[in-house]
Amino acid sequence: MGKGVKTAVIGGVFAVMVGGAGYGVYNIVSAVSGDGGSGSSAATTKKSGPPDEGEVEETTKSFFAAWEKGEASQAASYTNNAEEAGALLTAYGDDARVGDVEITPGTAAGTTVPFTVKATVSFDGKSEALSYKSELTVVRGQTTGRALVDWKPSVVHPDLKEGDTLVTGESAQPPIEAVDRDGTVLTKEEYPSLGPILDTLRQKYGEKAGGTPGVELVIRHAEGATGEPAADTPLLTLAEGEPGKLRTTLSAGVQAAAEKAVQQYAESSVVAVKPSTGEVLAVANHRDDGFNAAFQGQVAPGSTMKIITAAMLIDNGVTSMNGPAPCPSTAVMRSQTFKNITGMKPNEGASLADSFLRSCNTAFIKLIDEEPLTDASLTQEAQERFGLGRDDWKTGIASFDGSVPAVAGPDRAANAIGQGQVQMNPLNMASVTATAITGAFRQPYLVSPDLDGRQLAQAKGLPAGTAAQLKQMMRLTATQGTAQEAMSGLGGGDIGAKTGSAEVDGNATSDSWFTGFRNDVAAAAMAQQGGHGGDAAGPIVAAVLRAGG
Repeated sequence: MGKGVKTAVIGGVFAVMVGGAGYGVYNIVSAVSGDGGSGSSAATTKKSGPPDEGEVEETTKSFFAAWEKGEASQAASYTNNAEEAGALLTAYGDDARVGDVEITPGTAAGTTVPFTVKATVSFDGKSEALSYKSELTVVRGQTTGRALVDWKPSVVHPDLKEGDTLVTGESAQPPIEAVDRDGTVLTKEEYPSLGPILDTLRQKYGEKAGGTPGVELVIRHAEGATGEPAADTPLLTLAEGEPGKLRTTLSAGVQAAAEKAVQQYAESSVVAVKPSTGEVLAVANHRDDGFNAAFQGQVAPGSTMKIITAAMLIDNGVTSMNGPAPCPSTAVMRSQTFKNITGMKPNEGASLADSFLRSCNTAFIKLIDEEPLTDASLTQEAQERFGLGRDDWKTGIASFDGSVPAVAGPDRAANAIGQGQVQMNPLNMASVTATAITGAFRQPYLVSPDLDGRQLAQAKGLPAGTAAQLKQMMRLTATQGTAQEAMSGLGGGDIGAKTGSAEVDGNATSDSWFTGFRNDVAAAAMAQQGGHGGDAAGPIVAAVLRAGG
């Protein structure tokens, strides 16, 4: 044995101890194997702690070598989830038809190793080069103590998520050339947050648009939350299909402004619609998870909900824009105390317009218990007037059309100010603003229903007097109230807005909400943990209205 290495027998098991003059720390693992007889025992050293530099290099070298040779099971054996790794690595060669793999590791940063993959994808006599970068991390196996690749689908390709796989073959749908309302081509490269939406539009309308399929390497995603298969994500084209032209309602100019605006704030989303028609002019998301929260989010909208609550109060004769809506410092509902934002001065003589433009919570909570209102009144207003919460919107892609459940007690008060059990997204709130200023509910849509015969949702909308009051209160909010700073500089048109901030359990900072209009454009935005409505969501909406109004 080498210098400094000693052996000892402990309980009949050999242990290796590494040390200088004395004995070092060691772990003993006694492995017992047998075939039903008396059995035998052997010992191995089980290491602990993070893998060292040598282990990281050895593990990645072995993993890459097996992957390059197409030995899926062998490569998977160097990971901490051999079953899942084996399935995806097998699909890499068999289903995705990827071969001639060359992997070049970069410089390790601790236990994380970046690498570049160069390969060839071949199908039916057609071949194309494939190149991409990814990374892996080496960890200590919990049961064996071996250094292993920490398995994630993104090891194989950075765009892969749990449940995804890779497939090469004839495209499931023909490609589309999506264009905006004026014929401008919309691409993922120019409008990045449209990527998942364009994939979905291709899946739904590829055949109807009249194209012919090509041959592609795609990511095939797991079934979505709705139970419908998610659209494939193309990675490489081996043979071009003939794209069909799909006209959308989007405006390239408004979309560009929306893309730029959301990039300024983390976890943010925005939607713009045309109130006179319901056409969606822009939809943009800036999120790490790629989720279309603009259309599918389900979160509390904060005080933007007061547009619907104010409509309920007016429609039921409780008060009017110039009628009383006192703003005390606190309001109690079924033993729960509600407060206003810090620093808001009480105003017992306030009108509804005053309390709306200052976003006084207590004013709305004090009024929701008045006759003839019931626990179901806010739900009825949302469903019958604003078309929300009936699960019947058909926008052209997956969307959530809001939820305003009928509840009693403190949640009835919380719902009225956009907390409690109310759930919305920017699409919903842009539609709310459109309904509020026109009096008519026009279900938002991204693709014309004429293309596939969809029946758009219907609702009776608002009385003309109610819509006129809501529009004027939103004007006052934009020029004198909580939305004034965000909306400043939007001259040359009719403007209005409503701010909101929604508290979320476990988050120190509230979600920022804002909805507004300028002429025939209505927009709404949210920025999760973005603070007050005017802090993050307000500038996003203002930028979109500036481009579209």
